[in-house]
Amino acid sequence: MTCLLQILLILIALIVIKLSIISIFFYEDIKAAQKRDPAAKSFLEVLLLYQGLHALVAHRVSHFLYKIRLFFIARYISQLARWVTGIEIHPGAKIGKRFFIDHGMGVVIGETSIIGDDVLLYQGVTLGGTGLEKGKRHPTIGNNVVIGTGANVLGNITIGDNSYIGANAVVVKDVPPNSTVVGVPGRITKQDGKKIELALDHIHVLDPLVQQIEELEKRIKDLEKK
Repeated sequence: MTCLLQILLILIALIVIKLSIISIFFYEDIKAAQKRDPAAKSFLEVLLLYQGLHALVAHRVSHFLYKIRLFFIARYISQLARWVTGIEIHPGAKIGKRFFIDHGMGVVIGETSIIGDDVLLYQGVTLGGTGLEKGKRHPTIGNNVVIGTGANVLGNITIGDNSYIGANAVVVKDVPPNSTVVGVPGRITKQDGKKIELALDHIHVLDPLVQQIEELEKRIKDLEKK
């Protein structure tokens, strides 16, 4: 019994040490999750229960191994993380600071993806390729970009800083900074050169095509009245 108790205490100590290390090295990412998710009640809750953070921790480890060419071990860790969290991040992907995946189930980030600082992804987002070509074949995401639920950003394209990709949009072309993209295929509407706020409601983004149709309908009604 004494031996079992000692083993249990050692395991508890190792867990505490592990959590302490994560809370130190991933402090900014945890605070970013608290800032961007109103459901996050405490630092400890994010540390223990947020699968987006767990996937990011696993990715930092697998990415380090990938850079020193331990490809199999790196991919093995990423697949374990996928099985546990439902989030698939290839160990080759480069991810910046204060990265947050909200909920996260079904998120896929391809091998040559590059993600800047302060990026927010919602569940079901895919940063994918469009063919079998070698080299850079996945998107480059700028700083302070928000990508809504179910959006697909495909190919070697660049999403400019401070941009917003609406829910379920399919983006296959470059997006300039300070833009909002909606629809299938993605259509760009400028936001007057202003920074996109993180609080933007990503299910009520204006579609420029719908706006044009509504304006035409209004003009037709005005002409009919005359």
